[in-house]
Amino acid sequence: MQSTIEKSLLKFGSKKLYIDGEFVDGSNRDTFMALCPHDNQPICEIAQATKEDTLRALDAAEAGFKVWSNTPLEERLEKVLQLREKMLENGDRLREAVCHEMGKTWEASGEDLQSITDSLEFYAHEMRIKENFTIDDRAGTHSHRMVYQPLGVVAAFLAWNFPLLNLGFKLGPALVTGCSIVIKASESSTISSLIIAELAHEVGFPKGVITVLCGDRKNVGIPLCESTIPRLITMIGSTFTAQKLIEQSVKTSIKRYSMECGGNAPFILFNDGNMDDALGITNAIKFGGNAGQVCVAPNRFFIQEGVYDEFITKLTDNAKTAKLGFYQEEGINMGPLANQAQVKSVQHFVDECVREGGKILAGGHKIEGEGNYFAPTVIEMENRQADILQHEVFGPVCVVMKFNVLEEVIELSNDSTAGLASYVFTEDEELLETVAMALEFGEVQQNGVKYDINLPHLGVKNSGISMDCSKFALDDYLVLKRISRKL
Repeated sequence: MQSTIEKSLLKFGSKKLYIDGEFVDGSNRDTFMALCPHDNQPICEIAQATKEDTLRALDAAEAGFKVWSNTPLEERLEKVLQLREKMLENGDRLREAVCHEMGKTWEASGEDLQSITDSLEFYAHEMRIKENFTIDDRAGTHSHRMVYQPLGVVAAFLAWNFPLLNLGFKLGPALVTGCSIVIKASESSTISSLIIAELAHEVGFPKGVITVLCGDRKNVGIPLCESTIPRLITMIGSTFTAQKLIEQSVKTSIKRYSMECGGNAPFILFNDGNMDDALGITNAIKFGGNAGQVCVAPNRFFIQEGVYDEFITKLTDNAKTAKLGFYQEEGINMGPLANQAQVKSVQHFVDECVREGGKILAGGHKIEGEGNYFAPTVIEMENRQADILQHEVFGPVCVVMKFNVLEEVIELSNDSTAGLASYVFTEDEELLETVAMALEFGEVQQNGVKYDINLPHLGVKNSGISMDCSKFALDDYLVLKRISRKL
């Protein structure tokens, strides 16, 4: 633990847990240091929750739900929109936190801020227009009303790669529907979540409506799951983590799940596809401000034979000329990976690719120095049965393979237990439709890429349950009750 003087020198000082409307130390007063991925130096001391803290937070959230769910809708929405205004007023502060805790470039941090503020505004509007409805009785003997009511306490597990975006996808629908929410922030990007808690406190939400906990699986994760209090377990993270959360939570009660899990996106460029567009998207997502740490990032590049050589040459040049840097440095394309564990994970992926026959054309290694910078990497792969292709790389690595015919690339693309995003580039309208219907992925991006809060974000197979974003996500946070009356 840092001394008082040392804490004052930390960029973001020290931050506490937010439980029952108060900022508190963990009950055993343990803390951990948040490190900046630029140089792995400490930037904030953060309180760490115990199991007792987690159980107390759940009790407070249950009490908060009783108050919040009975608060008139317009009053709830007014608070939500006030919180949105607070976020906008503190936008630079929030973006600065995201850059320093996760390593994004300043430009990339703007997406995080916009996503969380858009989420609050969008869901406030959608909840305002969501209507109860009736069902006709076939015999004409009864009336039937279908009524939406708040579900209950939500336990939300957040990933570190989009600290504000991920939080917004959970906070928006929870608050507008009348649910209370217990947020388990990732230990790799906790600061921004706690700043949101500070802003919510200033707005004056009832106690227990919003809770932010920081801590490990034993003291926070398992108690949240095993408790009978949460009615919804929602998460953004890996498939492995989702399996563990479900395994732990079903022991005690039946719960709902909304989970966005890992992806392994195929990227298909046919001979007639727009190469400039394809390369532009690749550069932005793989070698851009998030350093490829994106669940929907292209992972396996399937390039048709006629344009293969040109594509891989240009992609390799782009990787070699990308400029790495931190925060607000001028002209940078990409920041560091989020933490040292990510550096080891990406390096392992690269090494396995090489072991299974891959040829490194650019990058393939950590940049020398104290930070977590990893060189933008292009790997040419001929071994289509390589086991490593079944795994998602969460970093600036492109594995490129050549294909010839349609049936071949469909089989290669679908050869994955994941099914989140996919990308297709061709000017042939019939081919676009054929490929879209054949791909086993929840999202098919054709000749471009588009994400927005009103568009469903969902996966199939091992990439998730239910969805984030869009009006459809509200239903995870609501109970649909039938009230039938004899006429």
